[in-house]
Amino acid sequence: MNPSAPVTRDLIDLPPTFPILISQTQGVSPLFQRLHWHTTLEINYISRGSGYYLINGMRYDFQEGDIILINSNDLHRAFENEELIMTVIMFDPAYFALEQRYDTELLIPFREIGMRFDNLLDRGHPMLTRLGGAIEEMRSEFSRREPHYEAIVRSQLVQFMAFVNRYFAKEKDRRSSHIRGMETIREVLNQIEADIAYPWTLKELAATAHLSPSRFSALFVQTVGTSPMDYLIQLRLSVAVNLLETTDKKIIEVAEECGFRNLSNFNRLFKQHIGKMPSELRLHH
Repeated sequence: MNPSAPVTRDLIDLPPTFPILISQTQGVSPLFQRLHWHTTLEINYISRGSGYYLINGMRYDFQEGDIILINSNDLHRAFENEELIMTVIMFDPAYFALEQRYDTELLIPFREIGMRFDNLLDRGHPMLTRLGGAIEEMRSEFSRREPHYEAIVRSQLVQFMAFVNRYFAKEKDRRSSHIRGMETIREVLNQIEADIAYPWTLKELAATAHLSPSRFSALFVQTVGTSPMDYLIQLRLSVAVNLLETTDKKIIEVAEECGFRNLSNFNRLFKQHIGKMPSELRLHH
């Protein structure tokens, strides 16, 4: 890598309530020919043609049917050889924090690139065709935007990541390369979920893991994809949505039960993350 070459961070504008973008590109625009990076996770499916990626100084030649994973902060640039058509999925890893209550390794294919996983999924693997089909189904759902497309795309992406975990991990490294402290974070997640109304602080959560707040935060982000306090907010709002949809409890009662001590703060966070006010959601249902 030329140290004097400019390295630009791309600010990917993901919708706050559904932080996923799926597009199909023809060729490689000048924007992606330069060395750049972004905080979103990226999946590329080569629908047609060929080319190559430079990712963190390594060259990966790709052809029709290939799938490439690009992690947050990876320095990368793409080049086209012939009639290249790619389906590109970009998403915020924090959006899948709640799914990681059930599968803490969901995003490990990104986190352990270069250890248990490669940027370029194994060519010739029988599962690759199915995964490519799943990506095209997600793109179709995303472009049509029919009712409930968000839920369908989200569930398909979760399934995609589960299959990558199952079929593309390097067996010889499976035991030795688990993220350190995975079980510790799993125990903390269980404690949070068992008492979401408790006014947890970062210091208290770190103490339950027997780690310093800074070390705990770093490990939590590495494992879950978002900070401990952001995860707590997401979990509380998820429970609040369920209560608003399935019970007749007053909004202020729901807020208190989910750990929000201030109704205006609850309304603000609800609008920011869910995309509508609690009263709008209640009225809809």
